[in-house]
Amino acid sequence: MKNILIVIFTFFSIASFAQDREEQNLLSQKKANDLVYKANVLVDNDELVSAEMEYRKAISEQPNYAVGAYNLGNSYYKQGNYEEALFRLKQTARHANTKDEKHRAFHNIGNVLMQNKQCKEAAEAFKSALRNNPSDDETRYNYALAKECAEQQQDEEDQQDENKDEENQDDQENQDNQDQEDKEDKKEQEDQGDQEEDNKDENSEDEGDKDKNEGEDKEDEDGNPKDENQDQGEGDKDKKENPQPQPGQLSPQQIKNLLEAMNDQEQKVQDKINAQKEKGAKVQTEKDW
Repeated sequence: MKNILIVIFTFFSIASFAQDREEQNLLSQKKANDLVYKANVLVDNDELVSAEMEYRKAISEQPNYAVGAYNLGNSYYKQGNYEEALFRLKQTARHANTKDEKHRAFHNIGNVLMQNKQCKEAAEAFKSALRNNPSDDETRYNYALAKECAEQQQDEEDQQDENKDEENQDDQENQDNQDQEDKEDKKEQEDQGDQEEDNKDENSEDEGDKDKNEGEDKEDEDGNPKDENQDQGEGDKDKKENPQPQPGQLSPQQIKNLLEAMNDQEQKVQDKINAQKEKGAKVQTEKDW
């Protein structure tokens, strides 16, 4: 009997607690509704800052209350704060309990994404909105625009990728050409260095041959070292025997030839005189009676 009473008491306690919780939830829901209504009025009067505060109070009172987050997201959208608007609208989509709430949330998410030029993501959002309300013509129209925009963006991205690939290919070709030029320049420098080394070796050999020849010139036929002073003395002797005439003077040979010519001329004159003397002399002949 005692155990039965305990069970009955526990049952009534749980029922009472559940009832109290339900009543608190209803009160909280009513308060959140009132705050949303007040915020909506402020939005209509363009008092967006005050409206935002009331929407936040409603969300704080009922975190899962989709209407509060939805209206706050729309408030941010009107202010041009698309980042915060997107956050609140996604929050609405998560906590939405009806298809109509989900449709509205995804529709406005698509509008925000279009403002951010995220056409592909916007098309997906409008598609989700159509799943919850296929008969909405505005959502269908926005979806078509977003899809076309997404295709255009994809074409532009493909073209950019193609141009980038061509630029990379051109850069690679230029790099290859530069590497080839550097390789050829290096080869040319190496060849030039080898040629200079060969020329240097040839000059060294020529210098060696020259020194060798000079060494041979300093030796006589018997292989004995020549007396340079002797060679120099012989040269001086030749100079003394055949002195070089000074400018304006006759050489000894020229003087000798001139004297011989004078003697020959004088001899001819003397011979001529003697011949005349002999011609003019009387010749003794026998008297012819």
